[in-house]
Amino acid sequence: MAKVSKVVRLLELIGLLQSGRPANAAALAQSLGVTQRTVFRDLDALREAGVPLIVDEAEQRYRIPSNYYLPPTNFTPHEALALLVLCYELGATRGLPFQSSARQAALKLESNLPARLRSFVADVADAVRIRLPPAVDAPEREGTYRGLIDAIAARRPVRIRYQSLTEWSEISTKLQPYQLLFSRRSWYVVGRSSLHREVRTFSLLRIRALEPLDETFTPPARFSMDRYLRNAWHLIPEPGPDRRVVVRFEKMVAQNVAEVLWHKTQRLEWLADGRLRFEVTVSGLNEIGWWILGYGDQAEVLEPQELRDQLHQRARNMAARYEPEPSSDRT
Repeated sequence: MAKVSKVVRLLELIGLLQSGRPANAAALAQSLGVTQRTVFRDLDALREAGVPLIVDEAEQRYRIPSNYYLPPTNFTPHEALALLVLCYELGATRGLPFQSSARQAALKLESNLPARLRSFVADVADAVRIRLPPAVDAPEREGTYRGLIDAIAARRPVRIRYQSLTEWSEISTKLQPYQLLFSRRSWYVVGRSSLHREVRTFSLLRIRALEPLDETFTPPARFSMDRYLRNAWHLIPEPGPDRRVVVRFEKMVAQNVAEVLWHKTQRLEWLADGRLRFEVTVSGLNEIGWWILGYGDQAEVLEPQELRDQLHQRARNMAARYEPEPSSDRT
């Protein structure tokens, strides 16, 4: 599972151990929906973090003193500033959707900082801004987001009604949610769909209804977002082998392209005339094709021929839309 899920599990484990009812590894595993081996690893992680575990050796039951709290953290000025700026900006009205709690957390954190740090943050915070790209503003989907968070934490599947752009209809499927992903303005959930019998990506915006189910699932131990997405340009890996794509960018946009890490496999080569040779290996051609079209006549695909042909046809279709209509009074 992802790091976020492990953190959620450790927090749940701390809550169980602080409840005042000592529990053995089997009971903890059942409560958390994991194996006893995972529980033992998590207990070791808590010990290494300095959490005081009390063990009843006779019955092998564990607990944490009810008066124990995580110790305060001594932030440096720049650490405090970074956390507060991120929380304020991401939790802003048009920041990262469904993260308004981050702003509340920033207020609480700021109020508990020592006077010296509060003064530093007050003097500097307004001079730092993070400008995020426009995100989809869909407050009505916050319940869906929270429902998926709860399902991931409890390892419970959900049944969703989904407006699919693949089937071009509303579908119903049982989803085992593995991870949530925010990418390029929107939230997505990745998990196994019973209807498709494979791992799929679903946009939260198109989930019409979500129903938690009274059962549990075990996520595959080897699942990772990187392995699932392979070398997709964005979110949609296409079947078949990865493809090598070479694009030549004209001088007008070359520097702009070179300044950004667009893809983990990209390789850049500056040409003698100031143009840029851009090479990347991707799992599918459609997504990168639309990106290249955004540069208009300032980009030319050199390889593969299949992508050149696709863009040539799209350019012809575009040009046809802008052809002036014949004048009605022309004889």
